[in-house]
Amino acid sequence: MTRHVLARVDDFTDREVRRIEAGGKPLCVAQVDGRFYALIDRCPHGGAPLSGGRLTGTVESDGPGHYRLCRRDEMLKCPWHGWEFDLATGQSWSDPKATRTRAFAPSTVEGGDLVKGPYVAETVPVEVDGNYVVVDLP
Repeated sequence: MTRHVLARVDDFTDREVRRIEAGGKPLCVAQVDGRFYALIDRCPHGGAPLSGGRLTGTVESDGPGHYRLCRRDEMLKCPWHGWEFDLATGQSWSDPKATRTRAFAPSTVEGGDLVKGPYVAETVPVEVDGNYVVVDLP
């Protein structure tokens, strides 16, 4: 593993997403509430640069008309097709087979019973070493 310095911690603003090259790999690096995340800067669905996307959250509801924003800015939305990826795990929560408009019989399920999307963005562990944001790459 080779350690790469990405930037100074102070060079990032909160909720900033940027593209940074390290070890010949393009990374999408984000800072949210003082925590850093890195993904390989390529959407596994269509190849878009994830660094061109925007941060978003998830929406939860306990019934019709009752919605709340959760996990504010912990999801990254791909700029091309809107697939959303969890910054910490890279997991998508979009299923391309379910994106067209269809009618379904309504039902209620626990949140843990929902189906994950088929795409997972490749994550890279990020550390803060002193005043620097760093990653270890093979």
